[in-house]
Amino acid sequence: MKAEAFDRKFDEGQEDIMDDLDLSRLRRPGYEQQRIDVDFPAWMIEALDREALRLGVSRQSIIKVWIAERLENV
Repeated sequence: MKAEAFDRKFDEGQEDIMDDLDLSRLRRPGYEQQRIDVDFPAWMIEALDREALRLGVSRQSIIKVWIAERLENV
């Protein structure tokens, strides 16, 4: 499909364009994953696990969300 036809299809909003997109190489710049190791005292891990269980999410999810919230305020 040529760009002009794609643009027209998008602008008209009559048809779904998702099938025309190649999402396999989609990237969000600045959001690439990088693994790090962090050591926490046992009491922190226990508290994180209790909160994760209460919320029904993983320990890693809580850590990521809490750090992200804190960094938004920097």
